[in-house]
Amino acid sequence: MSKQENIKMIVFILIAFFFFKDAQAKPIAIYEFTIKEVYDGDTVKIEETAYNLPLSIRINGIDTPEKGHRAKCNQEKKLAEQAKKFLENLIKQANLIYFDELKWDKYGGRILANMYVDGLSVATIMIKEGFAREYHGKKKIGWCK
Repeated sequence: MSKQENIKMIVFILIAFFFFKDAQAKPIAIYEFTIKEVYDGDTVKIEETAYNLPLSIRINGIDTPEKGHRAKCNQEKKLAEQAKKFLENLIKQANLIYFDELKWDKYGGRILANMYVDGLSVATIMIKEGFAREYHGKKKIGWCK
């Protein structure tokens, strides 16, 4: 997806602070955002519709190949582009996109969250399709052979 093609899809962000008094979990807040761009295979840029604040959301639990100057080889650059295109297509085809368990990432510059398309975990899909690896903040495995 080019930068000129802004994704005008409205997504719902469910903050996953639940009350566990009864068997039904209830989110305490729902926010509406627009996805403006898929940055790479594990990050989307959003704009909060009420205040027009630009933010990035990194998908929790996965690592995808790095693009551009951060890639360690040409193979990683190619894999990064494939992962990005795959995520763009997932988003374009989705009827409902939502995020939960939002928190600031360890660097404080973006939000870390679970992302779902039509009720399915994007992290699980990306791993299953070979565009991502499971990642929980430890040392990353390289994408170059």
